[in-house]
Amino acid sequence: MVPIGGGRVFVLRAPWPAPLASLATGLKAGLKTGLKTALLPAALLLTSCGAVHKFGGSAPGQRLQVVTTILPITIFTRAVAGDCAEVMPLIPSNVGPHDFQANPDQLVRLRHADVLVKNGLGLEVFLDKLIANADNPRLRLIDSSQGIATLESAAHDHGHDHGHPEANAKVGAGPNPHIWLDPVLAIQQVNGIRDGLIAAQPSCRTKFTANAASYTAQLRRLNAELAQKLNPYAGKTFVTFHDFTPYFAARYQLKTNFLVDMPEENPTPADLRRVLQQVKASGLTALLSEPQLDSSSFEALASDLGVKIGSFDSLESGPTAAASQGDYYLQTMRRNGDALVTAFGG
Repeated sequence: MVPIGGGRVFVLRAPWPAPLASLATGLKAGLKTGLKTALLPAALLLTSCGAVHKFGGSAPGQRLQVVTTILPITIFTRAVAGDCAEVMPLIPSNVGPHDFQANPDQLVRLRHADVLVKNGLGLEVFLDKLIANADNPRLRLIDSSQGIATLESAAHDHGHDHGHPEANAKVGAGPNPHIWLDPVLAIQQVNGIRDGLIAAQPSCRTKFTANAASYTAQLRRLNAELAQKLNPYAGKTFVTFHDFTPYFAARYQLKTNFLVDMPEENPTPADLRRVLQQVKASGLTALLSEPQLDSSSFEALASDLGVKIGSFDSLESGPTAAASQGDYYLQTMRRNGDALVTAFGG
């Protein structure tokens, strides 16, 4: 028996045909080195024997099979798809894109999908290799960032590759990917997903259009609520742990600063001094940590400054059941608005 990530066990029984004997050797080598990428081609071979649960591609008259990436994209896609498509996340709701490691079952899911919906803007750095390994020539890709005006991220050093060596390099400023935290841009994402799903399943045009209209109406109401709530604090600065709030801040005429560029980074003494000066100058009463991350750095800094720790949810991940809760994005964004009011002393 060869154990594979996620608790699954593949049983390879003798006598083995030559391909399976070679496969077993490859699996053991992959496990010995700890490289998950070594397991992925092997997983595809095993699917022909029924060893991995299939996410079956759609046949005429069947629902569209759609795979999504991060939590907000799954929520948006399910809101649009309704009962016209089966939407399955590639990344579990409780795993962020920086920590994601593909396992064989996820690769097979992608191999049998009709559509893949991503956030884009470089957030899902693992996707290109995963798509190539899936070898699904009929897969349609919907990039929900298409056509959206972006803001630049600060230059940063991806010093922690989390299994993605292509990310382990010094890079200059590029587009900040956190567009979903601006409800107006989220409307554009939803409409882009709608158009992509219509292209993939024209027979569901009416349902996709109606579902998208219903959800974008809720996003417009959310935007109006946040604008009213945050208007008294226009021009004020708030501080988060990593650089994920520029779109939100720009939408509501706020300013934002951060301790580190990327969530994997550890703050340097220079980072701490910069934030210390910013907090003193802005009169903040709270630093905003992220529920997904260790807040120990912020807790020590808050103690030195005599301020509280609040929470601003990046929505990069969430509870396991979050993707199935249709209003999770809306309610989380409302809580973020309330947290900002508190941080500003309201």
